[in-house]
Amino acid sequence: MNGDAKRYIKFVAFKQVFLRECKRYLKDPIYLFAMFIAPIFCYVLFTTLMYSGSPKKFPAGVVLEDNSKTARQIVRNLNAFGETNVIAHYPDIVSATRDMQRGKIYGFFFIPRHMSKDVNAQRQPRVSFYTNNSIMLAGSLMYKDFRMMGELSSAAAQRQVLYGHGMTEKQSLAYLQPIVIDAHPIGNPWINYAVYLNNILLPGIMMMMIFLITAYAIGVEIKDRTAREWLHLGNDSIFISIYAKLLPQTIIFTLMGMLYNVYLYGYLHYPCNSGILPMLIATLCLVLASQSVGVIFISAFPTLRFGLSLATLWGVVSFSISGFSFPEIAMNPMLRALANLFPLRHYYLIYVDQALNGYPMVYSWANYLALLLFMLVPYFLIHRLKKALIYYNYIP
Repeated sequence: MNGDAKRYIKFVAFKQVFLRECKRYLKDPIYLFAMFIAPIFCYVLFTTLMYSGSPKKFPAGVVLEDNSKTARQIVRNLNAFGETNVIAHYPDIVSATRDMQRGKIYGFFFIPRHMSKDVNAQRQPRVSFYTNNSIMLAGSLMYKDFRMMGELSSAAAQRQVLYGHGMTEKQSLAYLQPIVIDAHPIGNPWINYAVYLNNILLPGIMMMMIFLITAYAIGVEIKDRTAREWLHLGNDSIFISIYAKLLPQTIIFTLMGMLYNVYLYGYLHYPCNSGILPMLIATLCLVLASQSVGVIFISAFPTLRFGLSLATLWGVVSFSISGFSFPEIAMNPMLRALANLFPLRHYYLIYVDQALNGYPMVYSWANYLALLLFMLVPYFLIHRLKKALIYYNYIP
């Protein structure tokens, strides 16, 4: 048999497996859910959930024992902050604490009795604030507002004293703030939580769906005892069988990845300083690397439930260990090394370099190489998978 005939036979085998896989998608609703419904639902959910960029106007309270003009001005200024909404005034700390424990407010600001008189008499009064940090985001943002208000109140009191000593406004400001801070947040100057989270949450969810559906597509062949039929249709070649089976998924998930890239960077105008093309290439690499990891799971544990369990575990841990929620440099050295075994970690580093910093693609060569290595690892396990397809007897 000459080379052309062999290539034709391989092409026919590839086409047969490809069409067989497409027909399975139409019969099994799991494919529809994992490849279309779940990703699109998450795209819409997370982007609309954080549409405003960051939470606004957390409910807060004040305990106002001093009813002077200065104290009332402090309350008005506090209510003017973007994250704080003063919804209640309390007669004492006990009642304010009770409402904070019940979840009605996230914190309260305490202004003691005779505060303005103590300021004028230079007796150094003390204002206090209490925040509920069991809800970390709300507590942190409210702590920031309360602390800033405390510092502003202190500065305002000191300014009145300096005015009393005959200083001008310019002289008093130079004394109160001798060094002016000019802050420039890099990458996300708006401190937008949607930009911070969605750029990793959306590809991370898609990656986890790829893990699951890849392991499921192969594992269900073993479970339903159709693996030999599938392999025979692929001319008894494990490579043709795997490539033809996964190609429809590759196409669909790549399109879904292009969708979230266009949605984030084209429609929502998230920062993308290197242009959208590098992010599309990174997304394609993530899709291929994630499919390879799914093949690794089902090859190492050729049982549907084990493969899916490992895929779920690896996908969930990816969000924590990738470094976008907790800095990688602060992790245990063993975990820092382990983070390299997760494709999302490398995608995240590419995103920071390309989209946020606008560096050339060559700057992220190590991360692209890591994603390529994920694609190569299945070649070392593929023959183990072939044996499982032929000889493994599935036990429910």
